[in-house]
Amino acid sequence: MLAAVRLRGSIKMRKEIEDTLNMLSLKRVNTLAILPDNRETVGMIKKVESFVAWGTVSDEVLGKIGNKKVVRLKSPRGGLKSIKLQYPKGNIGYNGDAINDLIRKMI
Repeated sequence: MLAAVRLRGSIKMRKEIEDTLNMLSLKRVNTLAILPDNRETVGMIKKVESFVAWGTVSDEVLGKIGNKKVVRLKSPRGGLKSIKLQYPKGNIGYNGDAINDLIRKMI
């Protein structure tokens, strides 16, 4: 399973990017979506990669959020590195297993 967290807002966003975020159920900032790990989903996430942090979610984090597919999160404790730079310098893009640490900070 994949987890995607929207970190950036919709100011000056292209319509097709906004539509893709809506299809992924990422309609607001600090929203977490649990998505299946298939080719179509990964392609959609890569299209909006400059607005989301994503990676492989662990079973422990899935247990903490329950059986929900979309969860509204709080701002992360300790803040974010950057919402403009790609991981590892910032938080945007593919985080791998580090997405679990980000989600734990936001629950």
